[in-house]
Amino acid sequence: MHHTLATGTVLAVCAVHEEHALAGGVGHSAIDKRAVDGHVDVNELGLTIDHVCDTKHHGGIDQAVYAYGEDEARRWAQELGRDLPYGWFGENLRIAGIETTDATIGERWQVGDDLELEVTIARTPCRTFADWAQEDQWIKRFYARADVGCYLRVVTPGRVRAGDPVRVVSRPDHGVLIRHLITGPDPDSLAKLLAIADLPAKVVRDAKRWHRLAKR
Repeated sequence: MHHTLATGTVLAVCAVHEEHALAGGVGHSAIDKRAVDGHVDVNELGLTIDHVCDTKHHGGIDQAVYAYGEDEARRWAQELGRDLPYGWFGENLRIAGIETTDATIGERWQVGDDLELEVTIARTPCRTFADWAQEDQWIKRFYARADVGCYLRVVTPGRVRAGDPVRVVSRPDHGVLIRHLITGPDPDSLAKLLAIADLPAKVVRDAKRWHRLAKR
């Protein structure tokens, strides 16, 4: 039986509202997500009513669901002086009471009755996000604060809706947070993380990069 470590709430479940053409004619983006009503089915590739356009850089099993924290969203809203509605960050889940950027890589969440998710990698801000935000130096500022939210893989498919409880049911002891993939973890924690089998490829790549930097 899992031991509950923390609890929170799904404030909103968000999916693509409409695709937007990217600047320079390089394709379309599905970053424009809006809150939806009712239960949404979630399988190994994410919300069944959602989709990605750039499958090379987005989506996939390790990036099936993207969660962003309400506290972090409110800090940005205050700094930018504008409303940042549910889905503005391109997130599938806006969460209150559970850390997203400061979640431990590999921790697992029970969402609602049957959905189980595992924290995998950090969100990397890209030009699409900058075009969407329309804020000066957005990528640089987003990186600097490092409130990037987290991607999750689906351990057990299920359903999710706004108002569902979120419970952290297990957490590895290596101590490496999603935030550390942006800001850098301490070497001992990094070594523990890299000793884990079956890490997402992007986590291994980022962790090895920090390992190289730590040796300098």
